[in-house]
Amino acid sequence: MTLKGEDGMNGAEMLLRTAAAAGVEICFANAGTTELPIVIALDAIPGIKAVLGVFEGVCTGAADGYGRMTGKPAMALLHLGPGFANGVANLHNAKRAGTPLLNVIGEHATWHRPANAPLTMDIEALTGTVSGWQRTNASVEDISGDVADAIAGALLGQISSLIVPHDHLLSECSGTEIVKTKFSFAPVDVREMERAEQMLRSGKRTALMLGRSALRKRGLEAAAKIKAATGCGIVTETFPGCMDRGAGLPRVSRLPYFPEDAIAMLSQYEAIVIAGAHEPVTFFGYQGIDSYIISRDAEKIHIGTGGQDMIAVLEYLADAVGTPRGTVMDDQIFASLDRPDVPAGGLTGEKMSLVVAALQPEGAIIVDEGITSAFPYYQIAAGTPPHTLMTITGGSIGYGMPCAIGAALACPDRPVINIQADGSALYTVQSLWTEAREGLNVKTLLCSNRSYHILEMELARAGITSPGPNIRSLVGLDGPAIDWVKIAQGFGVPAVSVRSTEDLARKLAAALADPGPFLIEMIL
Repeated sequence: MTLKGEDGMNGAEMLLRTAAAAGVEICFANAGTTELPIVIALDAIPGIKAVLGVFEGVCTGAADGYGRMTGKPAMALLHLGPGFANGVANLHNAKRAGTPLLNVIGEHATWHRPANAPLTMDIEALTGTVSGWQRTNASVEDISGDVADAIAGALLGQISSLIVPHDHLLSECSGTEIVKTKFSFAPVDVREMERAEQMLRSGKRTALMLGRSALRKRGLEAAAKIKAATGCGIVTETFPGCMDRGAGLPRVSRLPYFPEDAIAMLSQYEAIVIAGAHEPVTFFGYQGIDSYIISRDAEKIHIGTGGQDMIAVLEYLADAVGTPRGTVMDDQIFASLDRPDVPAGGLTGEKMSLVVAALQPEGAIIVDEGITSAFPYYQIAAGTPPHTLMTITGGSIGYGMPCAIGAALACPDRPVINIQADGSALYTVQSLWTEAREGLNVKTLLCSNRSYHILEMELARAGITSPGPNIRSLVGLDGPAIDWVKIAQGFGVPAVSVRSTEDLARKLAAALADPGPFLIEMIL
């Protein structure tokens, strides 16, 4: 189906009109000369909000956060190959999270590419590392169809990357119609459902491992019915992309980070049904430890991998297994309200987690890049009021602050709490400027342990308990100490530093009462 275009449109205007017609509402941009036709068109085409990120990793991370929360793609507008390369780390996280995301990358004019100008790069090779769909536009007449196809590809829960030459953006496309995006999920695979049902009813100790949209409220409710009918466990990955949780929602066990603990947790199951999750493996190759966390003796089946709607798949499976009449959906399945008290004394990762869980409002969005400092938070917050949790799915640090931007713009009526490690924050600290410019309701809790503590833990695992000066120089962030209050204020975000749980509780409560951005440096 096509929509009537307008005579006199150029390629950039056609691109944006097609995107707007498909429901794209926001563009996170760090444009250059090659993309200026799109920048100009953003003023002429209604319906798409432009947000500037002063580093491309901010743009791609924000598009990731927006897509995780809404289930629909934002546009990331990037400048040639180097601009895209600057955004790849957070696109890696988005890929692992199954985020719908639309990249539009400007390319040199077709007649200029043979000149091998300084910014010339093999963009197609770069986009292939993270994209589930990619294309280089061949003509101005094809722009609308390319955009429609890119958005349809993104809606499958993947990254679409469209490369558009500068001369095509400038060219007129009068008489060309706007192509409407066509998208639908594949039907549920009935045979696959029968195999999953047989596994769940086999009498074996079985777990349902959830990821992606299976962790949103409807998916979790279907999983709860499956658990009630079959007694299966419900587990998720170490770093789930976007998860609804809290009081009234099913309890979901989270796979531990370190392999020994993860293997021990899954060893209790003889069979595992994987719905939307990646098969769990160790983060790194540890000598003497199997890369695969699920026992090689256990049965496993992946469901919903053929382009289906994962929520529809789980609801179908829930109907298939049936919930016996009179089954009580009790506290063994659902979390009950259980807020912790605010502790006293100096700050640790556990005490910080207790304070956040004690104060976070209902409906809060928690963006967790606290790394080691935030390890206790997941368990502590299980019984807090309903909220949404996002984590660092691909392990590529620097995701938290940009992701918080996207979440805040996607859900302006919900407060965002970004639990943020200090080393990771340095990768995309420019995010604070965008938070200030847009007046976003983001509270950044900066975990200032002044080190890459995860590396210290890995060194200890490797038997290095007394690191030498070169090792210390590569894991410490205390020479000089980073002044996070001044940095935040320099970007326009009010900030304070705290050393006790009492001060953290007071400052966080005050910050949550104000709709603007705020940073609290927590000296751990």
